[in-house]
Amino acid sequence: MLIQQLLTDNAFRRPDKTAFNWVEREKSMTFAEAVKAMEKTAGYLYHLGVRKGGRVTIFAHNGLDYVYTMFGCFRLGAIAALVNVKFAASLDYYLHDHTPALVVYTHDMGDIVRKAAGALEKKPILVCIDGKQDGAESLPEMLDADFTPPPDPGDENAVAHLSYTSGTTGLSKGACLAHEPTMRATNCIAERLRLSHRDISLGPTALSSSFHLVGNLMPPLHRGMTVNIMSTWSQESGFDALEKNNATYFVSNATLLADILAESRGRGRPPKGLRLGLSGGGPVPLALKKAWRDELKLPLVESYGQSELGGFVGLGLPDLLPDDELAPVGRPLPDKNVRIFNEKEEEVPPGELGEICLAGGFMAGYWNRPEQTARTLRNGFLHTGDAGTMSVDGLVTMRGRFSELIVVAGKTWFPRDVEELLAAQEGVREAALVGFPDSGPGQKPVAFYSGDPNLDKESMKQAMSAQTDYDLSALDIRHIDAFPMTPTGKIAKADLKAMYV
Repeated sequence: MLIQQLLTDNAFRRPDKTAFNWVEREKSMTFAEAVKAMEKTAGYLYHLGVRKGGRVTIFAHNGLDYVYTMFGCFRLGAIAALVNVKFAASLDYYLHDHTPALVVYTHDMGDIVRKAAGALEKKPILVCIDGKQDGAESLPEMLDADFTPPPDPGDENAVAHLSYTSGTTGLSKGACLAHEPTMRATNCIAERLRLSHRDISLGPTALSSSFHLVGNLMPPLHRGMTVNIMSTWSQESGFDALEKNNATYFVSNATLLADILAESRGRGRPPKGLRLGLSGGGPVPLALKKAWRDELKLPLVESYGQSELGGFVGLGLPDLLPDDELAPVGRPLPDKNVRIFNEKEEEVPPGELGEICLAGGFMAGYWNRPEQTARTLRNGFLHTGDAGTMSVDGLVTMRGRFSELIVVAGKTWFPRDVEELLAAQEGVREAALVGFPDSGPGQKPVAFYSGDPNLDKESMKQAMSAQTDYDLSALDIRHIDAFPMTPTGKIAKADLKAMYV
């Protein structure tokens, strides 16, 4: 199947149903209108010289124009290269990496786009979403011209989306995601979450992230749901948006899910109509899952995926789970064959630690990086670089990236173990553990937390020590007002280290 069929099929079945709603603008479009906008976009892209396989950079804030530009690329057989506006300082890197034929951007990014595009050997055409700008075409005028697109190439194996990694282990790489495996993966996600046409989603995370595509966009569209998109967020406005738009399905990250918990506590109730939250982009503290279950009486489903997948490795059930099923991220999805391998690439027994690897439904490779592609995709499996276990019942637990492990006095620490313990302390909102060079063997562990700045650090360490075999005597606990975050919703540990230094 082709990704654009999510719109055309729904327009055939339910043309007058609202497909997308832009929360801040109170602006929406039906499935029939969405298909018309997609066709017009494909027409103007073709008129400007974009062809099958050509790259179109979308560098913009969340909005309806972002969505139909992306689907216009899919319809034309072009590759939508999505770059988060938070990466403005590195835009030249991304443009040099995938050499777009065209860059679509919002007006406030004009100077940055012109400078980055001007440095390319072959200058891309610039299109401003908000109207005419110097050196750029106007998106509204191009749509009004109503150019006719060519026939749909109909190639489900073509690359549709260039999904950039978060860059936690080096330079960000563009993962090439094709139509068919992404459609199959997201249909499995919709099935696992038991989504139906009666559900309504709301997602405030960046449209540029692969998580938004496979969490808030495609699974709901598989079921003919209305999708709400937000471009700005606050704890209060987010709660209000969930209620006003009758959202049943909230797609976000741990930070914003904690906001909804805090706002629900303040109002004495969860958002009316909400039936589940889905988290992605980074680990979810066990304490947050328990609070959603026990206080809000709602399941918080943690997803575990990577930009390289166009889907998830594992995903929980939308149920109020017992304690022993809260820590794992869930079972593998039906489109993925997940295994835990040792360093010899042999499968380890249930419960034993190894690298999480999978076959089926992953990227075609990294854009223009054959050596890195070969290292990641070898022997028919994608090697995630993540440490984890699988239980006898098939539940996957992700312990953390091997590259982030810390050695303290000769013992290996998994940061997530300490982060979970710290996040469970009363008054702690979020936590992160990082290692620094030490005069002795190994590293100095420093744990940062946000929340109440007046907590007694020694009392916290004593409470945590009773629940782990790590020797926490060397642990330094520090308060931080707010964590630096990656655009995908992870705590930016590299930035955290730089701040500490």
